[in-house]
Amino acid sequence: MKKRSVVGVFLLTLITFGIYGIVWNVKTKGEMVKLGADIPTSWLIIVPIANIYWLWKYCVGVEKVTNGKTSGALAFILLWLLGVIGMMVIQSEFNNLAAGGTANEAVAAPAPAPVNVPESTPNTPTPES
Repeated sequence: MKKRSVVGVFLLTLITFGIYGIVWNVKTKGEMVKLGADIPTSWLIIVPIANIYWLWKYCVGVEKVTNGKTSGALAFILLWLLGVIGMMVIQSEFNNLAAGGTANEAVAAPAPAPVNVPESTPNTPTPES
């Protein structure tokens, strides 16, 4: 997840009269899909009633990428009732992930297995043919 300023999310949403809020949703949706979340197309945001379904799927994606730290129901309530304040709380969780939290650990490649190299002795005589 990309680290964004929580205050910046708030201010840009207010300054642009909510347009940045839509942009933020689309951008973070794309980042969550890359981490394995199953969120439908962002075009559903502009379709009445379907946008509620989209928001629910988005919030389930938040739960998935945070490995349950932020529940889908809590994220839905935050975004539905508190709007930009909910966006700030969720962005704070995304920033924790960007700083090395749970989602980054889940996607990180496994460490390579150690290679056993036989110890050589420099003074051992070698047979000559």
